[in-house]
Amino acid sequence: MSEFHSGFVCLVGRPNTGKSTLTNALVGTKVAITSTRPQTTRHTIRGIVHREEFQIILVDTPGLHRPRTLLGKRLNDLVRDTYAEVDIIGLCIPADEAIGPGDRWIAEQIRSIAPSGTTVVVIVTKIDTAPKERVAAQLVAVSELVPNAAEIVPVSAATGEQVDVLIDVLAAALPAGPAYYPDGELTDEPEEVLMAEFIREAALAGVHDELPHSLAVVIDEINPREDRDDLVDVHAVLYVERDSQKGIVIGKGGTRLREVGTTARGQIEKLLGTKVYLDLHVKVAKNWQSDPKKLGRLGF
Repeated sequence: MSEFHSGFVCLVGRPNTGKSTLTNALVGTKVAITSTRPQTTRHTIRGIVHREEFQIILVDTPGLHRPRTLLGKRLNDLVRDTYAEVDIIGLCIPADEAIGPGDRWIAEQIRSIAPSGTTVVVIVTKIDTAPKERVAAQLVAVSELVPNAAEIVPVSAATGEQVDVLIDVLAAALPAGPAYYPDGELTDEPEEVLMAEFIREAALAGVHDELPHSLAVVIDEINPREDRDDLVDVHAVLYVERDSQKGIVIGKGGTRLREVGTTARGQIEKLLGTKVYLDLHVKVAKNWQSDPKKLGRLGF
């Protein structure tokens, strides 16, 4: 029997380059929240790809960016800590956008921070959104940006094109090692973290730029309903920084918050495998992103 291989793969890139969507495509189910709003991923979510001869543990980090708040600095520190602990770094660059200062800055961060033995694979994402000539030009551009890349793989997480190829490339670069997680386990995040992320994703859908950085979700309570064995009560609080943001999340007559609840409840019911009563409240925690005590209370 051939030797088993396993290891940790960190997907990095500037915000909104498709890292969470790619994590979900590789794992084959939804473990990371996705949004068109930059900076939606706050927690390191590990997705696990199981095969008979290997196990890939995916670490989906926040997009590296030049920080403007204490929260931004903490998110960047999280990414840098991750670099030091993984076997492979997958640098995600979208096919439909020219390489910019953000991509160059991250490529430089990888060169300066990642340990010398770390394998770097460049993943050109969103190839379904660009014509073939544009994809070809992007492949040339990324090979110049990261000349030491072990491989460059074009992929579309949305259509599944080349996802299997990427899995094979990552697996080939893994060291020999044990299966860290039992077969069938797809993420090591606690259920309440995933629930909070699903609520946050639903709340961010279709909102304007002022909200994403300012929204945090905390699960207050999860209780099985006493008189029923098929229903779980979930109570959650959405924290914003200003009263005006509270109005955006709640919507006119509470319509928007009800929509958020309906969308998130569907995801949570799939996660828990049971019916869910979801109770949502919105509170203002002024300037929480720059207050160390409030950041700690909200899980950062």
